[in-house]
Amino acid sequence: MTPSCRRFVAALLCLCALAAGGCSAPGGGLGAGTPAPPVSPQPHPEPLWPAWTSAPGAAVGRQEPAPTPLKNAPEPGPDGLVGVDPAQVARADPRMRPYLGKGSLQEPGRAGMRPPVHRDLTGDGKPELIVAADTATGRSALSVYAVAGDGIVSVLFTIGRQLAAETIGNDLLVRIAADDGSEQAVRYHWDGHRMTVVNDERRFRKSGPDCDAEGTGAASRPAEGRGKTP
Repeated sequence: MTPSCRRFVAALLCLCALAAGGCSAPGGGLGAGTPAPPVSPQPHPEPLWPAWTSAPGAAVGRQEPAPTPLKNAPEPGPDGLVGVDPAQVARADPRMRPYLGKGSLQEPGRAGMRPPVHRDLTGDGKPELIVAADTATGRSALSVYAVAGDGIVSVLFTIGRQLAAETIGNDLLVRIAADDGSEQAVRYHWDGHRMTVVNDERRFRKSGPDCDAEGTGAASRPAEGRGKTP
């Protein structure tokens, strides 16, 4: 048989196989009449403790009441807290009073109240009052005050070492030093009544077995500086 004849016979056999449905190109899928493989069931959550199945972050107990006005605090003026004496407001706050020291500060290095700052944290266009004070032991306290009706309320109080703060839009970011040498960064957002935590990160200054490439801890535990609201 000549080569041309052999090629003709091979082509004829392949055509016959295709017509019979028994020959398909690789990767062409299932042939006609071939049953589909069974679908593997997808895994689904299986609680380890069925009695503890409430979603993380769910409210526990009754809802906290709105902050109450500070006693002996000055009345807000026409411009809200802008024209009010910050030291007088802080002294009216029983939680802030122990951290005020003997006077005001213009630079770090001793105990006293830092220069007050006004920022709009509630988004109403009127700035709130942010007060921070340092102690001789290295601990600092920070409070945020807002106008509520005819009075002034404390909407955030937090403490920590080497405390620094900055604003991100209307949010407040507070950074403190943790006991393990890392930095805890807590972001607060106005919820209509107070400043509440929306993000809490532990940032390690040096990489280690518990850090990723960014130097951020894989897990974070609350530290002393986490926000304390009234």
